[in-house]
Amino acid sequence: MDAHTETGRIPVMDVRPVVACGRRPAKAVVGETFQVTATLFGEGHTTVGANVVLRGPDGRPGPWTPMRELAAGTDRWGAHVTPSGTGRWTYTVEAWSDPVTGWRRSAEIKVPAGIDVGLVLEEGSALHERAAAGVPEAAGRDTVLAASAALRDDSLPPADRLAAALAPEVTAVLAGCPLRELVTSSEALPLLVERERALFGSWYEFFPRSESGQVDPPVHGTLRSAAGRLPAIARMGFDV
Repeated sequence: MDAHTETGRIPVMDVRPVVACGRRPAKAVVGETFQVTATLFGEGHTTVGANVVLRGPDGRPGPWTPMRELAAGTDRWGAHVTPSGTGRWTYTVEAWSDPVTGWRRSAEIKVPAGIDVGLVLEEGSALHERAAAGVPEAAGRDTVLAASAALRDDSLPPADRLAAALAPEVTAVLAGCPLRELVTSSEALPLLVERERALFGSWYEFFPRSESGQVDPPVHGTLRSAAGRLPAIARMGFDV
C-alpha cells in the first residue's frame, strides 16, 4: 500500500495480483476469470469479512463479490472476478468486521448451554434490526426484520427464537447484504483488460524499405509498396 495510506482496524495486506507494487497494471482479457487474494485479520475475537470491488473504465462498481478464507487459520482470503469489457479497470479489497456472524457463533454456544440467554437474544435482535436497515426491501428486508422480532418474542422458547435467526433464508439475505463495520479498503490496483485475441494472436514484422518488390535494379521500398504485401502476409496465417 502507499506509504501515506492509513491502516484501518481490519488491515488489508499483500493484495494480488499486483505488478511492480501497483505501478503497472495486471492484465486480463474480456471474460477471463481470475482470483483476487489478500491477507486480512482483525484484533481480538473480531469476526471479519471481505469483498472485492471491481470497477470498470467508467468507474462504476461491478456486482457484490464476497471473499472467503482460502484455508482455515491462514488469514488469506480470495474471490474470483470477471471483467466484461476492454479498457483500464481497477480492483480493491474491502475488509470489515462482521458482527452478525460473530454473534451467531457465540449464540450457538451460549443459548443451548443456558448462558446469558436473555442478553444474547436481545443483542441478536438489535443486530438484526440494524442489519435490516441496510437491506433493500426487494432483497429481503422483511425477512431480517422478522428474525429480529422473533429474537425478542418472550412467548417462544429460546431455542425457537434462535432458530428463527439462523434460518437459511435469513443467512441468504445477509450473505448478500451484510452488516459491515470498521470497513478498511486497500488501494485501488490497476487492471488492463484487452480483447480475447491478446491471449493467442500471432504477429509478423517486416521492414517497408525491403518491400519495394523490385530487386534488379534494387529500389528502396515505401509504406505504399509495403501495404501491397499485406494480403500475402495475411495468407501466411498471421492474424494480428
